[in-house]
Amino acid sequence: MLQLGYHARLALVASLGVFCVSVLAEQSGADVKTPNIVLIMADDLGWKDLHCYGNEKLDTPHIDRLAKQGLLFTDAYSAAPVCTPTRAALMTGESPARLNITNHAAGHPLNFQKPGTNLITPVWLRHLPLERVTLAEQLKGAGYATGFVGKWHLSHRSRSDSGTDGKLLTEAQLRPEHQGFDVNMGGCNYGGPPSYFSPYRIPNLKGKADGEYLPDRSADECINFIESAQADGNRPFFLCWWNYSVHYPFQAPAELVAKYKKRKGPGIENPTYAAMIEGMDASIGKLLKAINEQGLDNNTIVIFTSDNGPFAANVKPLREEKGHVYEGGIRVPMIVRWPGHVKPATRTATPVITMDIHATILEATHLKPDPSNTPDGISLLPLLRNESALIREAIYFHYPNYAFHKANRFASAIRSGDHKLLWFYDDDSVELYDLKNDISESQNIADDMPARTLQLHSKLKAWLKKTKASYPQKTSRSD
Repeated sequence: MLQLGYHARLALVASLGVFCVSVLAEQSGADVKTPNIVLIMADDLGWKDLHCYGNEKLDTPHIDRLAKQGLLFTDAYSAAPVCTPTRAALMTGESPARLNITNHAAGHPLNFQKPGTNLITPVWLRHLPLERVTLAEQLKGAGYATGFVGKWHLSHRSRSDSGTDGKLLTEAQLRPEHQGFDVNMGGCNYGGPPSYFSPYRIPNLKGKADGEYLPDRSADECINFIESAQADGNRPFFLCWWNYSVHYPFQAPAELVAKYKKRKGPGIENPTYAAMIEGMDASIGKLLKAINEQGLDNNTIVIFTSDNGPFAANVKPLREEKGHVYEGGIRVPMIVRWPGHVKPATRTATPVITMDIHATILEATHLKPDPSNTPDGISLLPLLRNESALIREAIYFHYPNYAFHKANRFASAIRSGDHKLLWFYDDDSVELYDLKNDISESQNIADDMPARTLQLHSKLKAWLKKTKASYPQKTSRSD
C-alpha cells in the first residue's frame, strides 16, 4: 500500500475536498450554501477600545455597523493575556495550557526567575508545531480557499523545531503557508511590524510605495484573496486577517493623530493609539464594503475579536491590562455577523473564549474536530441562532509566565457564572470576585465565601491536571 507523508495526504484531501464541494453543489443546486469565513483579530485591542463598547470619544463607524448587523459579546475572553497562546488556541481549538504554548513567542529566556520571587518560569513551546492540524488545514481539506494576512507570531524558531530529517527548521518553514494557508501576506515571527508605513521591513510583505499605511495595504491583500477565490470557481473562502494593529509601535496617519490630539483626555490618553484604532476600523470598512459589493455578505460569517487586552491604554472600569489574568488582560471585544442566522443589533453577556471560535467555525462548515486535537471550546452556533443558551460550568486561564513589560504575577484563573477566582503562584493565594457587581475586581470576597472559593479552586486545580499544565518551579533563593 502506498504510504504518503502528512503534507502529501493533506494535498490529496484538499483536492478531494474541492471535488466534494463541487459535486454537492451540482446535486443540490442553490439550496446548498457553504459559508465563507472572515476571521478578523486585532492585536492588543482592549475591551473598551471601540465606540460600540462604550468609548464615545473614539470613531469606529465600520466596526460599530458590524455590531448593529450582528451579535456583540460583552463577556468575551481571549485564551491568554498575551498574543501567541491565543493565536495557537484559535488555530487548534485547544487551550494554551494543553498546548503548553503559554507565553508570547519571544518572551523571557529559559529558566527565567521572576525578580523578587523564588519562582522560575516553566519551559513553554514558542511555535505551533507543523504536526498540529490547524483550522486552515481542515477547511482547505474541505475545499476552501485559505488566506492569511497580517501577524502570525507562531513561527518562532527554537531547538525543538526539527523536521522529519532531524534538522532544525527555519522560521520560514513554520509560517502560515506551511500550516494550511494557500496565501500568506505578512505572517512571520514578528510580534509587531518594524514600521506601519512602507517600507515595513516585514520579510514577506513589501510596500508598493513609500508611506503606504499597513492597515490599508492589508485590506487590499484581503480583497485580492477573496477575488481570487471567486475567480477560481466561486470557491468558499477562509480569510484570517490578524491585524498587526494596534500593537506597538504606535504609528498612525498624521491627520488622524491631529484629530485625536484635540480630543485628548479621559478615554483618549494616547492620541496616536486612538488614531491607530480608527485607522484599523477604516481598513476593516474597506474589506466589508468589498464583500458587500461582490454580493457575498449574506453568505459570509464575519467574526471580529482581539488576541488580548491592551498595552499602555486606559482599561477602566476593568483592572490591569495585557499580561494579567485580571479582566483588563483577557476580556476583549467580539462581534459575529451572519445574515439570516444571527439576529442584528443584539447583545449577550454569555462568557465565551477564543477556542469557541474554532469550534463554531467547524460546526458552521459541517466539520468535526480533528482526532489529534482535544476540543476545549464549545460551538456558539445555537447561541448565535438564538436556539438555546450556552451551557458549561466554567472557562479557564493559565499564565505561569512573566510579561516583560509589566510586573504581573504568575497565575491561573477560572470564571464560573458571575464568579471569578484567581490563584497566584508566588504566595499560593487566591482571590474571588463577583463580576456581575464588581467588574473592576476591587473587592476580594474569598474570605466571605469560603465554600465557593474552595469549590472553584478545586475545579481549577482539576482542570490544570487534566490539561497537563506546566507550573512555575520554586527555588530556595529569591532574587
